Amino acid sequence: MQAGKQALAWTTKIVELGPRPPGSEAHRKQQSLVIDALRATGASVEEVAFTAQTPHGPIEMKNVIAKFDGASDRVVVISGHYDTLSRPGLHFVGANDGGSSTGLLLQLAAMLPEQSLRDDVWLVLFDGEESLVLWTGSDHTYGSRHQAAQWSVDGTAERIKALINVDMIGDADLRLAYEQQSTLWLRDLVWDVGTRLGYTEVFANRRLTYIDDDHVSFLQVGIPAVDLIDFDYGAGNQYWHTEQDTLDKLSSASLGVMLHVLLETIDKLATQP
Repeated sequence: MQAGKQALAWTTKIVELGPRPPGSEAHRKQQSLVIDALRATGASVEEVAFTAQTPHGPIEMKNVIAKFDGASDRVVVISGHYDTLSRPGLHFVGANDGGSSTGLLLQLAAMLPEQSLRDDVWLVLFDGEESLVLWTGSDHTYGSRHQAAQWSVDGTAERIKALINVDMIGDADLRLAYEQQSTLWLRDLVWDVGTRLGYTEVFANRRLTYIDDDHVSFLQVGIPAVDLIDFDYGAGNQYWHTEQDTLDKLSSASLGVMLHVLLETIDKLATQP
């Protein structure tokens, strides 16, 4: 699929910046790349800057939101994180974990202006999904927690029909986890769409798997949300959070599948009350 190739090209451009943890120069360069690419689509782009309180002290972070107008005044959110894990001595470029979600969202942004949208569609790139020291307490999902809190206060949450979070979706051997915290009707809607489109291997898994990710922040404020994640990255998930998370493990075909399913799901959600 050409769209998948373009998503991989975006991912490659991002990964070539190197490790991209919040506060780094590569992270700032990535922010500029992302914002420029989103604005080029004609979307309304919102930069949500905030100060995260982390085990390393306060760190400036930024969520980026691209808004595409529909006609219903209801909102469908497609989200993913764009930061990478940082640990002493680890040169982690996050091709799949951070890179693939960013590349996919940039390509989806390029495709949405060609769609006839009933609902507004917002693409949200979260900062600070990764922990700074250890995934415990509040040391993780900084960007999504900030966004969920803001939307629950300003009334935006009431307009959101569904949030679909993508993470680690570029694996050449793509098999999505059937995440058990996700909203049941929304998870099954995506699985039904993927199966109907013929991607049976990608959506074959219906064994419940518990995964904490950015979607949980929105479940906690009452927004229906699903996490689309392949948490079997290499045998025994051996590439996850290692220096082996590199571009050669990814596939444009996998990214193309995800783009196809997301566009069809957006259309399907338009018929939901």
